[in-house]
Amino acid sequence: MKTRTITLWAAAAIVVGSTLFTSCKSDDGGTTLPPIGGYNNSNEVAASNLLAHWTFDGTNNEDISKTAPSNSSNATFTTGTKGQALQLNSGYLLYPTISSLSSTSAIPSVTVSSWVKVANNGTTASSVFALTQALAAQGDWNQGPLNVYVETGSYKAASDTLRLHAAFHTYLNGNYSTGGDNVNGFGNADIGTKWQIVKGAGSWVHYVMVYDGSSSNIDLYANGKLVSNSDYRNRTVNGVGIGPITLATPTQVIIGGWPSANTGYTKAAAQSWQGLFNGSIDEIRVYNKALSATDIGSLYQLESAGR
Repeated sequence: MKTRTITLWAAAAIVVGSTLFTSCKSDDGGTTLPPIGGYNNSNEVAASNLLAHWTFDGTNNEDISKTAPSNSSNATFTTGTKGQALQLNSGYLLYPTISSLSSTSAIPSVTVSSWVKVANNGTTASSVFALTQALAAQGDWNQGPLNVYVETGSYKAASDTLRLHAAFHTYLNGNYSTGGDNVNGFGNADIGTKWQIVKGAGSWVHYVMVYDGSSSNIDLYANGKLVSNSDYRNRTVNGVGIGPITLATPTQVIIGGWPSANTGYTKAAAQSWQGLFNGSIDEIRVYNKALSATDIGSLYQLESAGR
């Protein structure tokens, strides 16, 4: 009887142990992991609002439309935060028109989410993502519609510090109208809620730009935390909010480079302070929605976990 009792207990322990072990397995193994923010994986976050997604998992094609770059310079692949990532050595990717990003009302509000690993080089600024007018139409780099970049040229306070900077722009009847930007800099850092220092030069940082067309607010997040300057949050002209973004079509996307003559934009003069990207970029996502701080935090945690 004692021998049989021990055997039964041992069998039960094996079953329980196996259950506990499998519950901790990655979702790649077919086991459901506990949700984060109500999501099982990063692709579920605001899924109906996702317009474009670059995974860089062995391909530079935009994942939803399968659009391939029309020009690629010094681009390879490396290990990313989630699968593989884009590695640029003073390089960039230029894309033809992606239809989901090329209607006048495509992004009245917008969120651009990305992972970046860039050295704080102290020489030139580094562009992560830009949505532009067509090559022959873009008159200046600073006419957007979207510019998401890092001030690695003008700011080198410490070897591990990054200054994030992003801007949006809107057009009226195809003509440039106005825009606004935000930056984690200027004035006192980490005092009240003005702006927050970002540590992470040379390591992976989750960098998110959000513009809400209904409130005219632009925010920047790093690793799930709001870091942008509250003084530049609400963007107005003569006291009136800029409102929803309207695009001039067709548009193009450039990753790692600035829209200038150096990258094929014939009407936009090259600026000496602008450099091509050195480092890695991963998981670029463009949404036609201003994601909430909660969803941005969930996206950061899910992608950090490879989900």
